[in-house]
Amino acid sequence: MNNRERRDSGMLYIADESVMEEMKRARRLTQKLNTMDRSDFEGLQAVVKELFGKSDGAFVNPPFYCDYGSNIEVGKNFFANYNCMIIDVGKVIIGDNCQMAPNVAIYTAGHPLHPAARNTAYEYGIDVTIGNNVWLGGNTVICPGVHIGDNVVIGAGSVVTKDIPSWSLAVGNPCRVIRKITEADRETGYKGTPADEEAAAHMRRIWEEQADPVKFPSAE
Repeated sequence: MNNRERRDSGMLYIADESVMEEMKRARRLTQKLNTMDRSDFEGLQAVVKELFGKSDGAFVNPPFYCDYGSNIEVGKNFFANYNCMIIDVGKVIIGDNCQMAPNVAIYTAGHPLHPAARNTAYEYGIDVTIGNNVWLGGNTVICPGVHIGDNVVIGAGSVVTKDIPSWSLAVGNPCRVIRKITEADRETGYKGTPADEEAAAHMRRIWEEQADPVKFPSAE
């Protein structure tokens, strides 16, 4: 197997010339993205569409950094705020309606633990998956191999080293589930403050108009 095949199989690989050629494409596109007119929203979206392996109207606020871009797949209504970094040696698959606050980092890459092995230039990439309707708070770090379920909120400054189940509010280093997100959270704002009637009514209207509305899990 060549090193690209080894990398894509999740095996130890070395970033040789053929791997570097793939990375050059991403560097050209991210340089273009990061030096564009920041008010050219349509232009920014077009570059993101070219960069990512799969997207549907995704928007990224520059600056943004990645290794390949082609290993990033995002669903509908994806938004990443300033200074997002996705090290996509492994696949990064993100669902619909996901938001990332500033300075979010998603890492799929890793290196051997022992220095003798690490100094051979071998590395690896392990996939990360993120479900639908996920919000990652500012300065969140997602580590290789993590799976985050649907309808999850990760608090600012968290370091996610293990899987997070659906319908969870999780925070910390290492990140841990604090509680479940429930129906009681539906019409609230900052730290559970009830929405004013105008906002609440708008929420209800949008909710009713959605073709595939979010369904809360049944009580157990």
